[in-house]
Amino acid sequence: MPDKQPEPRYLAIGRILRPHGITGELRVEILTDFPERLEKLRYLYVGAAYRRHALQSVRFHQNLALLHLDGISDRNAADTLRGQLVWVALADAAPLEEGEYYLHQLVGMHVSTEAGEALGEIVEVLDLPGANDVIVVHGLRGEVLIPATREVVLSMDLEARQMVIRPLPGLFSDEE
Repeated sequence: MPDKQPEPRYLAIGRILRPHGITGELRVEILTDFPERLEKLRYLYVGAAYRRHALQSVRFHQNLALLHLDGISDRNAADTLRGQLVWVALADAAPLEEGEYYLHQLVGMHVSTEAGEALGEIVEVLDLPGANDVIVVHGLRGEVLIPATREVVLSMDLEARQMVIRPLPGLFSDEE
């Protein structure tokens, strides 16, 4: 199994869809559960290189964020950012409540059933809009997709890197 990835320094909070108007404003799909925190941020980071931009303004329109970033002053400049992710520094991310976690913290956790069967390691968490998250586990049973619901996930220990689940009937492909 590969070593656990280091903690990320940035968290994705949006995806640039296209320019909005002619002054460099960006239409951004919101990918965070805390969009109101955008108004309190001084800097955002854009793209895979995490290019830092001062946040000049943010407003919300039709479930989108309209961002104006320093250095993006016209439609052409805004258009070059189409499709790129918008990031926030981890230090500026919203603090989590007890029992909450970021999805990246689950990757690398070991998963077992309540009966003690080791299923493998979490390789990805699918954040599905309008549905529960799905935990992707690779192990002896191959790839197992586990719904992240209270009925299935019985316990999760971030420090011990261990999750215990109660499999739903038919969860494993070798069961009938």
